[in-house]
Amino acid sequence: MLYIFQDMTIVRSYTEARRSLAALWDRLEESGEVAILRRRGHKDLAVLDAEELAALRETAHLLRSPNTALRLLVALNRALGQTSESTPLDQLRSALNLDDGSEEDI
Repeated sequence: MLYIFQDMTIVRSYTEARRSLAALWDRLEESGEVAILRRRGHKDLAVLDAEELAALRETAHLLRSPNTALRLLVALNRALGQTSESTPLDQLRSALNLDDGSEEDI
């Protein structure tokens, strides 16, 4: 199988990965890289950070619906095209009817 990898991908055989699993684990954890493990007679497997996998799965789920994907892209383009000024905290509290004069919630 031919894969097109981005810069941050490590390819190892099963034997190489097994021999240096702790070092491979540490490298993947530190760098955020993905490892592809190859074993003769088996499918290649990808090893990546579990949080990254969860984020990828959530993104795929959201983009599965064409309507949702379009709404997300429109919102992203709108957000990228806008600049906004910061709003002082007291002004935000007042706008949200949270202005009780107390600062202890901050």
